[in-house]
Amino acid sequence: MKWLTSTWSDALEKAIEFVTNLTLIEKIGVVSGGYFSPGLACVGSIGPITRLDFNGICFSDGPAGVARSDGVSVFPSGITAAATWDRELIYKRAVALGQEFRAKGAHVLLGPSSGPMGRHAHGGRNWESFGPDPYLAGVSMNASVTGIQSTGVQACSKHLIANEQELQRTSSTADDGTEIEAISSNVDDRTLHELYLWPFADAVKAGTSTVMCAYNRVNGNYSCANSDLLTTILKEELAFPGYITSDWYATHGTKEFANAGLDMEMPGNVSVLAGPVYFGDLLLQAVNNGTVSEERLNDMARRVMTPYFRLGQDESFPTVDPSNGAVILTYQYGHESPLFAYYPVVDARDVREDHATIIREIGAAGTVLVKNVNATVGSAYVEVGAEGFEWGTYDIGGGSGTVRHTNLVTPLEAIEEKVKSLGGRVQVLPDNDRIAEGLFKTIYPIPEACLLFLKAYATEGTDRPSIDLEWNSSLAVESTAAVCPNTIVIIHGPGVVLMPWADNENVTAILVAHYPGEETGNAIMDVLWGVVEPSGRLPYTIPKALSDYGPDIVESAESNATDGWQSNFDEGQLIDYRHFDAEDIEPLYEFGFGLSYTSFAMGDALEVSLITNLSASVDESQGIEPGGFIDLWTHVAQVTVDVSNTGDRTGSSVPQLYVAFPQATTPKGTPIKVLRGFQKISLDAGQSTVVQFDLTRRDLSFWDATSKQWMIPRGVFKFMGGFSSRDIKNTFETSIVA
Repeated sequence: MKWLTSTWSDALEKAIEFVTNLTLIEKIGVVSGGYFSPGLACVGSIGPITRLDFNGICFSDGPAGVARSDGVSVFPSGITAAATWDRELIYKRAVALGQEFRAKGAHVLLGPSSGPMGRHAHGGRNWESFGPDPYLAGVSMNASVTGIQSTGVQACSKHLIANEQELQRTSSTADDGTEIEAISSNVDDRTLHELYLWPFADAVKAGTSTVMCAYNRVNGNYSCANSDLLTTILKEELAFPGYITSDWYATHGTKEFANAGLDMEMPGNVSVLAGPVYFGDLLLQAVNNGTVSEERLNDMARRVMTPYFRLGQDESFPTVDPSNGAVILTYQYGHESPLFAYYPVVDARDVREDHATIIREIGAAGTVLVKNVNATVGSAYVEVGAEGFEWGTYDIGGGSGTVRHTNLVTPLEAIEEKVKSLGGRVQVLPDNDRIAEGLFKTIYPIPEACLLFLKAYATEGTDRPSIDLEWNSSLAVESTAAVCPNTIVIIHGPGVVLMPWADNENVTAILVAHYPGEETGNAIMDVLWGVVEPSGRLPYTIPKALSDYGPDIVESAESNATDGWQSNFDEGQLIDYRHFDAEDIEPLYEFGFGLSYTSFAMGDALEVSLITNLSASVDESQGIEPGGFIDLWTHVAQVTVDVSNTGDRTGSSVPQLYVAFPQATTPKGTPIKVLRGFQKISLDAGQSTVVQFDLTRRDLSFWDATSKQWMIPRGVFKFMGGFSSRDIKNTFETSIVA
């Protein structure tokens, strides 16, 4: 990588030397957000130490753009990137993100996210992450960390772990002043390893600089004070050499958190009104009285500084954009804050470069065509549409992961411009209430095609009240389809939504466009007119009814005790398509599904090659490195299959590999099948290719909670090739170990 100037070991040596030259107070400042004043004008910062030419560390939200800033791009969301099923595009997105953060002077991008994964369809932050399948999420985390850090910016992989709902995600105060603890995600060890930890292992393998622990409790203990999670699993089992930072105000103590493995508190002492601080002076007291050892403090400081040196951030890193302070203040408090005396209003540093191009490309590639009767989509026509919030478009979700728009191309703008260039006519009805009521008096004549834009909003801090689309969407579809026999529905939303109208014969096409970023209009225009195909595939399952989807969020405490909020992950690994498989539930549209403008066929046979004399357990003598035991990442199997474009135009496909573990020799709760490979391919009409899937030891192992190790089970595995989790074309059965 361009900016990777040191190995972990070389960077650690520099960090050791740096920390050796720090005073005790300076060590405290390196691990305590906002301790040194004045700090950097960032959402979180470690202040400078001028005598050592250390300029500090600036943290900024992601994960879809530089938040609370101006002159920046709004990138497609994580779930949009995952819907591309395209490693290269996910990597390119991350590189462009890193470039903007670097140019703004942000050392740390608070992303990528794989927590929440999407256990609940209602989850308010599901759109920030890469979906509920650990393999797809893991590939996306790896590509994102690699891309971000190729620019010399630290990736902060978040939120560790099982951070699956917003309601009571952190502690609250009852009316009588009693502190009510955050919800506890109670997860068994096997599920933790094979589902929720899996993408974080990929992030550590890729070299993530930092990991953010979550607000919630895990098995009764706060994530940021959970020594089993932070030290035993992350730092020892996964050999993570970087630092663990708290989520903002996720720290609730000093010695308990520091000794458990938390290396940094954020945001620290930034405001009297902001919240309590547990590191800083309290950590200094703990070190002085011996409840936290100075060696532990040294380890914390060394871990913080190691990625800084590893990525060469001590050499010619850009200064923080002088406009940051004013923009953040305006975003947080409006234009009347007295703090503007400290942060004068200046023009922002515009860092967007040509990133609109990759945003537009991903916006189209992350659009999933789930219905297309008679090849309706992919040609030119005129339009009547509904835009809403109630009016307007959603191209990004809300909360800390949202991004301010410097530019936005709306679908209406792009479509009007396109139709005008073709000599066509656009009729617009922007009121969903009128559409729902069937009040189409202003529309004449009935257009060749009616484009109906629907949407759903999701944000940090609250879970979605419903997974229905908003603004009378179902009535809007039925009313439009009643007068327009060629109704095309375009959905902008955070992921799983209900479509009770999907089988309406006058709804000729449905496009799931997710949150595509600032080029949303151009991206959907490219798809509608066939400039590019909607090559996305669903990174989750769309149910016919909410009750089909599995566990829902916990909406109340199970007792009046202060720790009464409990969420028992009794379903284990069986979420999303794994749940649908286990319960034999027919989805509306399955995980991995998506249509193309052409057709594809898969060969009749899978060819599977295995390493011979493979042991059931990991060869620990090979050593350990970031990501875990080296042997865990050894390629032990190769699967190949022929794929052909049988249609009449160039198109993309995503061949997928699923693996069924032997049920008799694995513990109860083993999924019927799991994704273990995919490739995005593009073929001309009539062209064929051989698709290859390489599988690691980890891909064919389960976590044995008794022995605390990964094991390849004896018995017969089934390898399945197909185009979705329900569209399996061929199988191959074999044993892996004798």
